[in-house]
Order: sequence, then C-alpha cells, then structure tokens
Amino acid sequence: MSESSKPRCIAIYNLKGGVGKTTLSVNLAWASATLSARRTLLWDLDPQAGSSWLLSDDNGRDKARAVFSRDIDAERLISATDYDRLDLLAADASLRGLDRLLFDLGKRKRLQRLIEGLRGRYERVLLDCPPGLTETSEQVLRAADIVVVPVVPSPLAERALHEVVAHFAGSGQRHPPILPVLSMVDLRRGRHREAVAEHPDWPMVTYSSLVEQMAVRRAPLGAFASRSPQSEQVALLWRGIEKRLNQL
Repeated sequence: MSESSKPRCIAIYNLKGGVGKTTLSVNLAWASATLSARRTLLWDLDPQAGSSWLLSDDNGRDKARAVFSRDIDAERLISATDYDRLDLLAADASLRGLDRLLFDLGKRKRLQRLIEGLRGRYERVLLDCPPGLTETSEQVLRAADIVVVPVVPSPLAERALHEVVAHFAGSGQRHPPILPVLSMVDLRRGRHREAVAEHPDWPMVTYSSLVEQMAVRRAPLGAFASRSPQSEQVALLWRGIEKRLNQL
C-alpha cells in the first residue's frame, strides 16, 4: 500500500441489535489481518464495547469520544492485539454521547476524515457500528466503502434490513454497496432454511456453540477453531468482500 492510499473501510452495521454484529466484526477483522495479511484496524464504535472486550483487557478509558472532537489523536488510543497486523481502537462508555457530539460539531464527514488520517498505517479499517439510524450511522454511510449487514432469519431482522436499504436509497447521496449476510443460521429450523432458499446469493454464517465460545476464550473463531464450518464461512465471506473492494 502506498503512503498516499487511504484505508478501505468496511462497516458492520444493522439497525437492529442482537444479530451477531460484534462477533462478525471480530472474525472479519481477524480474517483481514491473518488470511489476507492486511494491516487492519478494528474500530469499535459501539458503546457496549463488545469487540473491545473480546480483543483486549485495556478498555474503559472514557476517551473514545474525544477522538471525534480531536481533543486526542486517534493513534494514541490504538492498541495492538494478540494477532499480527490486527490493531484495535477500543470503545468505551463515552461513546454514548457521540451522536450528540457529532450533531453539535456539524462535521458531516468527521469519521471519514479520521479514517483518511490513518493512511499509510492501515490497509483495512473495520467499523463495529452501534445499532440504530443515528448521526453515527450517517457518518458511517459517508465513510464506508462497503456496509456488511448481518441478518438473522427472522421477520424483524429482515424488516430492519429493508429499512436500512430504504434509508440509504432515500439519503439523496451516493452510498456504499450493502452486503447482507445471513447470520446465526440454524438449518434445523424451517424459517432459516426458507431464508437460505430465498436468498441463495447471500453469504451465510451458521449457528454454532463455537461462536459462543468466542466470549469464553476472548478470541476470534479462526484463532481456536480454524477448521470449523463457521470459520470457513467467515473466510469465504471475507474473500468476497476483498473481491468487491477490488471492483470499486
């Protein structure tokens, strides 16, 4: 990557919570750093700080929001993880006030500018986004090259996806490609099988207790179960994302 190239940005986002967004963010970031050997930053924007907790013990500094007001340089808060080429910009409780701060600042491309400021250091920046249609999600819309939307096979989750698509389409501005991903799929359940049949071109990550083990081991799936079907599904998804990025 040349020093003049800005990192390509992948946002993992959904209007709805509880769809596997955080585990997908961590697994895709690991895939970027390990499978593609990309210098990768996982930027946790969710005040629940799930991704931060999975990858680091050094959270809770209450400075994450200050990056956006530029009271502190983003690089000062970036920490290494246990995985080569994968760094973390952790979330904390201060991000609960991020929407208000961004609104007050009136800087509609602040996140995009901050990511551009990381040029030369990272090739990929993955954003673990908070749920909801908020000022933060508007910033993500402007900053991301691709938006990955995990969708649990349920009417409410699918409705949330449709709302995201409609919101982006009605924004009146150019928006990044939206990549739906069927998440937490249990093929023993009829509705889940129907969803897979209805969307054969959507990537899929099936349900497994191994994914729950991520919270016990505090590690990406590929780090302890690299040969599992779920790890292979994430790897396939990541290769598809890389292919889409190369086509942009």
